[in-house]
Amino acid sequence: MSSDMEAESWAECMDVAVKTALRAGQMVRVSMMQEKRVSSKSTPTDLVTEADQQVEELIISTLREHFPSHRFIGEESSAAGEKCILTDNPTWIIDPIDGTCNFVHSFPMVAVSIGFAVKKQLEFGVIYHCLDGTLYTGRRSHGAFCNGVRLRVSKEKDVSKALILTEIGAKREPHTLDIFLGNMKQLLSAPVHGVRIIGSSTLALCQVATGAAEAYYQYGLHCWDIAAAAIIITEAGGCVIDTTGGPLDLMSRRVVAAGSQEIADYIVQRLKPINYGRDDDDP
Repeated sequence: MSSDMEAESWAECMDVAVKTALRAGQMVRVSMMQEKRVSSKSTPTDLVTEADQQVEELIISTLREHFPSHRFIGEESSAAGEKCILTDNPTWIIDPIDGTCNFVHSFPMVAVSIGFAVKKQLEFGVIYHCLDGTLYTGRRSHGAFCNGVRLRVSKEKDVSKALILTEIGAKREPHTLDIFLGNMKQLLSAPVHGVRIIGSSTLALCQVATGAAEAYYQYGLHCWDIAAAAIIITEAGGCVIDTTGGPLDLMSRRVVAAGSQEIADYIVQRLKPINYGRDDDDP
């Protein structure tokens, strides 16, 4: 397939992804008003609901109907035991409800996230904020947008003027919490303007893309938490890297994203790592 034909094909994929995310988001909104059946996965704080599974089934079945030869990585199918491996084949990376704990408590920071990669390179991402109807999109070499308005990251380079976002992660044993709080103390001592936790990795990353926050870092997220947002941030002019300072590794379960390389580097130099393994590790 020529590059022009590929570009046209991926544009079609993105159109279907947008329509699917909007349908899924409507399903999430309805589910938030109903009684929720909640269970846990890897830890008591790693929650899953029937709605997570139903929304993922809707997304995958819709996409598979249009693109039967494509591969899928989904949060709930991976939790059910499907191998989480990124190949060169066209691959959809899906988080049906990002912010499940928020969803359980009807806290409004909840999103549907759909990323798409070919030859292990992210081609586009679609993130839909289910409660307020905000649609974030980004496509490689075509820019990033929020409800059709072009996105630009903050170009602030002075970390003392930065607002930084993060998430706690599922591990809550004392040693891990000590590292997490130590990392936050390092940044608060810069001092930065503030550190925020909103309970949705994808929506937090979207705030970096909009310029509302200067950076985001986390240990313990998954490929479906970062895939769509990573391409949106880079297309908005930001950088998304590994916590070691190297290129982003979608399977590494760690990330630093920022509007400027200077702030990204500052954060990288001060983080103490938390080991969560890899998404593509054997169970």
